[in-house]
Amino acid sequence: MAITAAMVKELRESTGAGMMDAKKALVENNGDMEAAVDWLRTKGLAKAAKKSGRTAAEGLVAVVVEGGKGVAVEVNSETDFVAKNGEFQEMVGKIATAALGAGDIEALAAADLGGKSVADTLTDKIATIGENMSLRRMEKLEGETVISYVHNAAIAGMGKIGVLVAMNGGDEAIGKQVAMHIAAVNPAALSEADLDASVVEKEKQVQMDIARESGKPEQVIEKMIEGRMKKFVAESTLLNQQFVVNPDLTVEAAAKEAGATITGFVRVEVGEGIEVEKEDFAAEVAKAAQG
Repeated sequence: MAITAAMVKELRESTGAGMMDAKKALVENNGDMEAAVDWLRTKGLAKAAKKSGRTAAEGLVAVVVEGGKGVAVEVNSETDFVAKNGEFQEMVGKIATAALGAGDIEALAAADLGGKSVADTLTDKIATIGENMSLRRMEKLEGETVISYVHNAAIAGMGKIGVLVAMNGGDEAIGKQVAMHIAAVNPAALSEADLDASVVEKEKQVQMDIARESGKPEQVIEKMIEGRMKKFVAESTLLNQQFVVNPDLTVEAAAKEAGATITGFVRVEVGEGIEVEKEDFAAEVAKAAQG
C-alpha cells in the first residue's frame, strides 16, 4: 500500500511521533493506522510521543566547518539543564557533523548516526533523558572561506548562538570580528538586494503613515521617506551597518580594509521564534490539582 504524506501527517498528529518514525510505522504495517500506533508503542516511541506536547525552546546550536562549507544545526530541549548535559552535547555534536553531508533537514533526520538514523537517535535520547527534544533547523553556507563563531559557548563548537561567515580574501581575524558583530547585532540580510521585499514595503508604509500624521506636503513627505528608508536599510543589512569593532566604518568598509569581501552569513539562535506558554505558579498548581 502506498504511504501518503497525509497518512504520515495523521499518524504524527494522533501520536506525537516524529516524521521518520511515523512513516516507518506505516510502512512496517502496510498503512494500517491502528497497527502503526501499536507499533510505535511497542518500539518505545510512545513515551517520546507523550512528551511531544511540551515546548522545547532551550537546547544548543552546533557549528561545524569543513573547507569552504559550514553548517549550523539547532537541537532543542525543554530545559537549559539538559543543554548542559554531556550526553546531549555529544549527540548534538554528532548530528552537526552528519549535517555536513545532508541536503536539508529531512535528509539529516534520516542520516545514519552510528547504525541508527538521527531521528531514531533523538527519540531514544528523549526516552533516556526524559525531556522532549527536537531537531529544529539546519542552515548551510559555502564560500571561498567559511569562519564560525559561537556565542555563550557551552563547549567548543556549540552554544546559544551560532554564526557562519563566508568571505573571499582576508584572514580569520576579520572573519571572527564580523561573526561576533553578526551575533550581537543580528542583521536581517547581507545587503539591500537581499532584504525581503515585503518587509521593506511594510516599513515604507509605516513610515509614510507616520510622516502624513505631521501634516506636511506630499513633496516633503517623499523626501522624508527617502531618508528614513536609507536609514532602515543601513541598520538592517550587514554590509551597511556600523561595525561594532570600529563604528566609524561600515562592516563592508572594515572588511575591505582587511582585504576581504563578505559573501554571505548565517545566524542561528536557540529558541528564536518559538512561543513559550507561561503560567503563573498558582495556575500551574490549580492545573495539576485538576488532573
